[in-house]
Amino acid sequence: MLPAFSVIFLTTLIGVGQGLFLAIYTGQIYSMMKLLPAQDSQSFYALGSLLAFGFLAAGLLASFFHLGHPLRAWRSISQWRTSWLSREVIILPITMFLIALYGATHYFGWTEPLFTLAQTQPIDLSMIIGALATVATFALFICTGMIYASLKFLQEWHNPLTVINYILLGGASGFTLAAGFSAYVGADVVGFYVLWAIILTIAAFISRSASLLRNRRLKHKSNLQTAIGVRHTIIAQKAQGSMGGSFNTREFFHGKSLDKLKTVKVTFLILVFPIPMLLLLAAASGIVTVSLSLTAFVIQYLGLMAERWYFFSEGQHPQNLYYQSVA
Repeated sequence: MLPAFSVIFLTTLIGVGQGLFLAIYTGQIYSMMKLLPAQDSQSFYALGSLLAFGFLAAGLLASFFHLGHPLRAWRSISQWRTSWLSREVIILPITMFLIALYGATHYFGWTEPLFTLAQTQPIDLSMIIGALATVATFALFICTGMIYASLKFLQEWHNPLTVINYILLGGASGFTLAAGFSAYVGADVVGFYVLWAIILTIAAFISRSASLLRNRRLKHKSNLQTAIGVRHTIIAQKAQGSMGGSFNTREFFHGKSLDKLKTVKVTFLILVFPIPMLLLLAAASGIVTVSLSLTAFVIQYLGLMAERWYFFSEGQHPQNLYYQSVA
């Protein structure tokens, strides 16, 4: 498939925002259970929520650049019963609203306990809204991943690993940013976020490697014989059938060489996984923590853009079997 940079920015930016919110809320849960020191409501929870909201808003803005008629974008929600894209369009603003509301409860100090859980854990409004936002965040991950995993004719995407990769890669990037953010604001929870960022990055590496191995061994159901309806064992296409290209040849194939694809794959495998982990480990040692942790996030995000480009280009649309002399 032809990777659209607007979709690449959309999926990577909202993934960071979702992962960052999950990191912030996870930290609050640990603090509530006395496993981490409590953080300042305004400088940590509210500001962190604002940063997560900003990434989600930037992703939403990026999505408009691949619409032919942006003013008609609201119509995309009409097929919510059958379309994962429509569901994503609905759940994204809901997630943004809940994250903004979560940040507002901390900013305005609406954190007085409403009741006590099991006689030991006080629950306030931010915990309830945060739980709802967490459900919405995971629903958004699932909707985004299922847009591609539900396409049966693109066998590279049609498997559960697609959704798992979206969740783990978004979570890893969000927790990596949380480590840099906590170091920047002076919160004493950097080690906690570094640990979970590394764990999620390793899990994402295992999951993404599994998808790469699966697609490498994939046997496509379609071939040149099924594409043109001829069962002869030896068929060779000599021409496209027209003098120039067409919408199909432009929009369903990236046009890059195998060497370019291999370069992009190696690039994202290095930038997304080993380099950020090494930088995070160095940051955890206490040496220039802010610079190292933020650098880890920037490098990982650049790698995620390369990973998402490779993800889209890896999907082989069956129509390219017919236009293979051009594709």
